[in-house]
Amino acid sequence: MTNTDFSILAIGESNANCAELSILLDFIGEKVYQVDISNWRDSAPESKTLLAILICIKSDSKQLLNLLKEIKDYEEFIPVLLVADKQQLTDIKPANLSQVVAQLELPCKYNQLLTALHQCHICRNQKKPSLLTRSSTKSFRSLVGQSASITAVRQLIEQVSATEANVLILGESGTGKEVVARNLHFSSHRREKAFVPVNCGAIPAELLESELFGHEKGAFTGAISSRQGRFELAQGGTIFLDEIGDMPLNMQVKLLRIIQERTFERVGGTKTLHADVRIIAATHRNLDEAVKSGDFREDLYYRLNVFPIEVPPLRDREDDLGLLINELSTRLEHEGRDSVRFTANALIALSRHAWPGNVRELANLVERLAILYPYGVVDVAELPAKYRHDEDLESATAPALLASIPTASNDDDLALAPPALPSENVDLKEYLADLEKSFIEQSLKKCDWVVARAAEALGMRRTTLVEKMKKYQLQKEIAASGN
Repeated sequence: MTNTDFSILAIGESNANCAELSILLDFIGEKVYQVDISNWRDSAPESKTLLAILICIKSDSKQLLNLLKEIKDYEEFIPVLLVADKQQLTDIKPANLSQVVAQLELPCKYNQLLTALHQCHICRNQKKPSLLTRSSTKSFRSLVGQSASITAVRQLIEQVSATEANVLILGESGTGKEVVARNLHFSSHRREKAFVPVNCGAIPAELLESELFGHEKGAFTGAISSRQGRFELAQGGTIFLDEIGDMPLNMQVKLLRIIQERTFERVGGTKTLHADVRIIAATHRNLDEAVKSGDFREDLYYRLNVFPIEVPPLRDREDDLGLLINELSTRLEHEGRDSVRFTANALIALSRHAWPGNVRELANLVERLAILYPYGVVDVAELPAKYRHDEDLESATAPALLASIPTASNDDDLALAPPALPSENVDLKEYLADLEKSFIEQSLKKCDWVVARAAEALGMRRTTLVEKMKKYQLQKEIAASGN
């Protein structure tokens, strides 16, 4: 059965919210069966025909929990999309939310729904629900993309997550190695315990031992009380040793002992502590070369490198660039901040960039442009100079307006002359739309494309202006910047 054969079962209380989402799903091409919560099992089709179950109820936590349990009995591996208030989830344990792929908010945003549906398809293909908790959702969504390289990373995570094998994550700086580590943890049976990250390159060598293993009171000057180390804090969970290639040799010996014997002592202590911890390490360095040069212990390298995962650089993920930008913009919106969109030419120019800083560099660029052009549409001319790879790109031109629509006679007036009635028949609706577009475009240019100021000049809300900009595909013209 292909993805297009799947349908979605919407379980609701005959409320308008469920109907609204069903209409939106139907609009984007998803088949929807809407059933009432009281008899949903009797009305539900075969589970193998469903892509996901959409829950849209306003009941108390107990009824929602019962429904989630019924769904698990109905089909253990079916993804669930949940529309619920945060208060409804306070009394529900994360384990009972294991099938929830995404929590949707009303009114539901188009991009948010598409992202959730994409995740449902991944879950169905893998025949396993995404095990997302409140704390893991953000990190899981960060591992976006459909390229072959990132798909291979997801498959490796799937294969190793259920084991206790040590994992070594390799990749350039900024590629998202910690994101991979967090996904490994939240896909494992240790997901209910702590995920403790440690940047071995950021902690001074003389403090690293105390940071990892803890210390007893009086162990050294300044140790005024006993303190747990990161291995104790990660007990039962996962410790993520980032930049392991920068760890001093003397600490490498002590780490090797923990891996071999699963025991350690605090600094200044004599009591042996057991370490029930899964170790995930990461580095941007070439550890093979570090072993040859004597900077990294060979025995530790082979202990850590049981299951290597290499995270691809962004320059090898050209097909994922648009998805990553959409994810970053959506995240800004979820945080209550301004977002930004890009023209096709801008995306082509960005795809030609080498991205030495990888996804971290891309995130910084999107955030910077969102500040400069809030809710705007960025073209090549608005990109910083080093990203303007505009060779052989055709200049974007705005659709031609009716010849009778007036233009501003000076910088202080939008349009002073009244429009004249055309000599031939005219489509009044189209004519007024073109006139509105012309006024909006002139106001934006006058306000240097600052959306808030242009909206004030036009006497409308900023959100209304943003929607009209999307409707008319308004953006800065490349010619206006002299490029």
